[in-house]
Amino acid sequence: MNEALPDVPEVRVVGLPQLTSGFDLVDRLDLPMHLKVHGPLEPMGGEQLAQLAERINLKGRGGAGFPFHKKLRSVAEAAIKRGVRPVVVVNGSEDEPACRKDTVLINRAPHLILDGALLCAEALGARTLVVGVTRESTQRSMEAALAERGLSNGRRSALRARVQRNPVRMVTGAAASLIRSIDGGPAVPPGRKVSASQNGVGGAPTLLSNAETFAQLAIAARIGPERYGNTGLYDEPGTVMLTVSGAVARPMVIEVPTGVPLRYVLQLAGAPPVPQGVLTGGYHGKWIDAATVNEAIVSRNSLDAVGGSLGAGAILPISQDTCPLGESLRVAQWLAEESAGQCGPCYLGLPAAARGMEDILNGGGPAALEALKQVAKNVKRRGACSHPDGSAMFLESTIKAFTDDLAAHVLGNGCGRRVEGVLPLFEGGRAPTGIPGGGESEENGPSRQKIYVDWTLCRGHGLCADILPEVFQLGADGFPTVAQAQVPRYAEAKALRAVRRCPALALRIEEDTRGQAPSRNLPVLSQGRGRRALGR
Repeated sequence: MNEALPDVPEVRVVGLPQLTSGFDLVDRLDLPMHLKVHGPLEPMGGEQLAQLAERINLKGRGGAGFPFHKKLRSVAEAAIKRGVRPVVVVNGSEDEPACRKDTVLINRAPHLILDGALLCAEALGARTLVVGVTRESTQRSMEAALAERGLSNGRRSALRARVQRNPVRMVTGAAASLIRSIDGGPAVPPGRKVSASQNGVGGAPTLLSNAETFAQLAIAARIGPERYGNTGLYDEPGTVMLTVSGAVARPMVIEVPTGVPLRYVLQLAGAPPVPQGVLTGGYHGKWIDAATVNEAIVSRNSLDAVGGSLGAGAILPISQDTCPLGESLRVAQWLAEESAGQCGPCYLGLPAAARGMEDILNGGGPAALEALKQVAKNVKRRGACSHPDGSAMFLESTIKAFTDDLAAHVLGNGCGRRVEGVLPLFEGGRAPTGIPGGGESEENGPSRQKIYVDWTLCRGHGLCADILPEVFQLGADGFPTVAQAQVPRYAEAKALRAVRRCPALALRIEEDTRGQAPSRNLPVLSQGRGRRALGR
C-alpha cells in the first residue's frame, strides 16, 4: 500500500532552477538567505505588473488556470470604482493527498511567495494580506516568514498580514471556502457563486491566487519577461512545479520547464517503463493511457490536447499489475467523504457514484455502468462549488481511459488484477474532517431531519427538486432519484417548504432523535397521511 506523502518530499529540478533556487544550499530559505539567492525586488505599478503577467502568460497554478493579469485588472477596477481598499489572499491550502508542490514552496521558499503577494498588495494599495494554509508545517513556516519581515496583524500596521489555518479538507481549498473562513465563517463554500475579484474578504475586491502563482510572478518581476520567456515554451513560458507519486520508486516534487516530455518526468521518479495509465492533474483530473503518455509534454495546452489535465500539478502513474478501476474506486470513495454536506449533488451524488463504481467491480453488469454514467452526469454543474464537477470528471475519465478493464468487469468476471493502493490517500484513507475544533458547523452539518418520499402518492410533479435541489434531483422518468435523505441544517426551512407545497402530499419529514431531545423547533411530521394539517 502506498503511504501518505510527507509534507516535504524529495525535490528535483530539470534544467536551471527558478522557484527552487537555493534548495541545494539550505532546507529553508530565511529572509537573509532568500535575498542572497534571489536578490532585492523593486516595487511595480499596477498596470506595469499586469502587463508583466500578461507578457509571460501567467495563469493560476491551483487548477483553474485563469489568466492572472485579468484577475489583477478586475480587482483594481472594482476597488477604484467602489473606492475601497482591496485584499490580497495567498491560497496555500493544498488538501489533495497527491499534491505537495505549494506545500514545498511554503515550507522551503516562503519569501518568494510573499514577494509576489507584496508586489500585488503595494500595486493595488491593499492594506490586508492573508495566507491560507491547512498544515501545521506550512503555518509555522509562513508565520516565521511574516515575522522575519516585521509583518503582523496589528491595527497600526501599514499592511495587516496574517496566516489563516483551516482544516485539511478538499473543499477548504476552494476560493469561496477560504474567503468565508477569513471572514469568520466555516471553511466550506457559501452555497452561491460569488466573484472574489468583486466581492471577496469583508465584501472588498480580493486578489486570490495560489502560492506557486505568486512565486512565479516574483521570479518574472526580478528577471524580466524576456529572460523569463527564455525558459520553456513560447506560449507557456517558464517552469511548472509537479508532484509525482503513485507507482513510482521515488515520489517527488519536481520543477521542470514547460515542454519537457512527460515520459522523462516519469522516468526521473522511477515510474514503470510502460505504465497502464497516468492520472494527470490530481483527483479532479483525467487519466491518459500509456500510448498517450509518449505524445504528451508538460504544458497545459499539450495535456488538454491529449485528454489529460495539468490541473493542480499532480502526476500519478499506475503499473500494469494493478486494477485501474479498483484504484479509482478508492479515490472515488475518498472524494465522496470530502463533501461539505451542503448540496445533494455532492453529499448524495458522490457516494452514489462511488457505489456505482463498486457495483461494476462486483459484477453489476451493464446496468451498473449506465447507472454510474447517469449519476456522474447528474452531479455536474449543480453543486455549491467545483468539487462535484471535478469528481465527476475523474469518474468519467476513468470509464473512458480503461475500456478493456471496464469490459472485463462489466461483461466478464473481472480483470484479474489486484488493487495495490498506489494512489496516495491520507493516513487511514481519509483526511481529517470537520471545521477547526473538530466539530461540524452548526450551519453546514447534517441535521437530524430526514425527508421521505411516499411512492404511493408521488406523481412526479418535480416541485421538490425546484425547491430543494440540495436533496432532490429528478431521474430520466421525471421522479425523484432518492426515496429518503438527510437534510442539511441550512436547508431545513426549504425542506419544510417542499413538504408544504408538494401537490400530491407525497413528502414527509421525520426526526431521528436516537434518544436525544429534538434539536430545534422545526415542525416534525409523524408517519401516515395526517400531514395535510401542516399546510394550513
